[in-house]
Amino acid sequence: MATNSILTNWARDSALTNGQTINAPNSSTGLDTSTSATESDQLLVLCGPLLNYKYMYGASADNQGEWQGSVLIVTKPTDTRPELRISCTGSVSVHDGAPVNVLRVPDLKAPQPAVGVKLYEDAEACFWRFDLSVPFYDFEARWTYNIPGLRFESGEAPEKRSTASFYVPSKDQSMRIMFHSCNGFSVGTDEDAWSGPALWNDVLRTHDRRPFHVMIGGGDQVYNDSIRVSGPLQKWTGIASVRERREYPFGPELNKACDTFYCRNYIKWYSTEPFQSANCVIPQVNIWDDHDIIDGFGSYADNFMRSSVFKGIGSISYKYYLLFQHHAPPPTSTYVSNAPQAAHAEGGEKADSARLKDTYVNEKVGDEPGWILGSKPGPYIEQRSRSLWMQLGKHIGFVGIDARTERTMHTMNYPETYKLIWERVNRELTTHNGQIRHLIVLIGVPIAYPRLEWLARLFDSPIIAPIRLLNKHFGIAKGFFNPFNSEPDLRDDINDSPLAHKAERKELITSLQHISERQSVRVTILSGDVHLAAMGRFYSKPKLGIPLERDHRFIPNVISSAITNKPPPRAVADLLDARNKIHHFDHHTHETMMNIFDEGPGGSTKAAARNHSTMPSRNYAVLTLNEKNVDKTTTAEGNFRLPKTGRDALHPLEVNAGAKHPAASGMHLETDDTPAMALQVSLRVEIDQHDREGRTDGYGIGIPALTKV
Repeated sequence: MATNSILTNWARDSALTNGQTINAPNSSTGLDTSTSATESDQLLVLCGPLLNYKYMYGASADNQGEWQGSVLIVTKPTDTRPELRISCTGSVSVHDGAPVNVLRVPDLKAPQPAVGVKLYEDAEACFWRFDLSVPFYDFEARWTYNIPGLRFESGEAPEKRSTASFYVPSKDQSMRIMFHSCNGFSVGTDEDAWSGPALWNDVLRTHDRRPFHVMIGGGDQVYNDSIRVSGPLQKWTGIASVRERREYPFGPELNKACDTFYCRNYIKWYSTEPFQSANCVIPQVNIWDDHDIIDGFGSYADNFMRSSVFKGIGSISYKYYLLFQHHAPPPTSTYVSNAPQAAHAEGGEKADSARLKDTYVNEKVGDEPGWILGSKPGPYIEQRSRSLWMQLGKHIGFVGIDARTERTMHTMNYPETYKLIWERVNRELTTHNGQIRHLIVLIGVPIAYPRLEWLARLFDSPIIAPIRLLNKHFGIAKGFFNPFNSEPDLRDDINDSPLAHKAERKELITSLQHISERQSVRVTILSGDVHLAAMGRFYSKPKLGIPLERDHRFIPNVISSAITNKPPPRAVADLLDARNKIHHFDHHTHETMMNIFDEGPGGSTKAAARNHSTMPSRNYAVLTLNEKNVDKTTTAEGNFRLPKTGRDALHPLEVNAGAKHPAASGMHLETDDTPAMALQVSLRVEIDQHDREGRTDGYGIGIPALTKV
């Protein structure tokens, strides 16, 4: 289906006016009988508001275009339909390091109020989406929204959370991006010792001075692993026999208990400060990973992944991933091992009429224009993957690859799904006729990263067998083995890595290099997952003498993880640095990680003195495009010479990469000194885990645009 047709259907199916109802064939009554809220009505809010960015539509030389997004609130079940009011409340003026200044603008016509669209309702909660569509102006604009008639289960004053503001770039700007991953704690972590999700305080401080237009979640936006420790899978996890766990039924009672767990865990985490405050003022774009389901999902052996319990929690987590992270209604299906409706079909799971009793699912809301649907249902989550395409302002394109829905121990995605993704990307870039200068690709797990084959060989060696036996009978080395399958706990992490899927990884990078060359666009990969900050890169081997601004093989990999979870021990980071070799990707391309950490954050010592490539401290990333002097060519002029190794600066924009780089502060303003169309990257690294304000130091680097050929 053409993009414009998808967009039209999405807007048509989403838009409701006061007093309208929609058909709801899966509810017990067959109708959504909600009525519009009045000033005196009050809805009890369990979670939200949560703000999402969806799509940029219609922008061209002759048309300002529209910013499209949504706001989600979760309430107690209700027949009262809420309403959202929105208006432009000023233009934005920023000065280096100073709080943002909002200037008054002439009276502008306010958009029509957005009436809540009920996405889903059961006895536990009701999900309401408000669809937003606002114009791009000649200036960067602040938009303020208000949802009257709310009261909050937390007891907070309605005025504190019912009204919030966000920022939309001008029609000639690209979006200022915040990137994060691993936003939660692993089971057993002393959360208080790590000051909770403290780095979100730093995110909000940065946002107050140089507002973010979007925050990209690279996976693990919520950690659901406690379902096996203190949740409904505790009994199942405690079964000693792997065979018995594999054959354990996932019946209606366990289904309901797991459904309740996922819903409440999402509500709890998305209502946790200061993450909660960021959710309502910075539009989100998210792709999920294993912890959004359960640790290692998709990366265990096939016969274990096909067990009823794994298929059951995969189905439920997919439902709440769509609701909370995409503001989309879930499938009408669910997985119950003794329900014939759950049998695998060509289109995925079928609707389960018993499970949908007293449940409303909105089937009128169509697919969103930014989705790239997978070629067929996944092997363990019997739904199609949802990768993303969207434009992040005038000069940046974004593609987020859903590498979890189709994941197995041996593959990340189906070849047919990659084909659909690259076709969409090429079509969009061609349509924009060279206007998009940077393509940001989100792949949850690092792709330019030290090899770990030696560790995999160790896990497969005979030395592990007696340790596993002692663990099974006497509990020795308890933390070393995964309770699911009695394999070493790091085994699923190794299986997760693209480095474990060599052919698929090579095809992926080669495809991106071809897109870069054909479309004259610089490709940058965003990754998380590994709880370290780093900067990997692919590049033409130096002896070819290709300047970086003309090197289509140059693909940096910004690695930012974790914003909340604890980092690995210093020894692990130092070991990875020691394994940071110059690898030969192919005959023309090298790969390695760059030396960017020239000092410890705040003068602290986080790693060995020789380690300049990996940083074991919590972090997030800021990406800003310099759009001043857009006709000025970025070249490696002067006395700059290519180095012998890709660990060092390959371009003037990389000179002094680290704490002394102009981009390090994350407050980068466009200046005449910064080459046009250069992407400025700041890795914001936590100084002290005990600081509840989450203060950070920055490490910067510049990424040149690809010169058109």
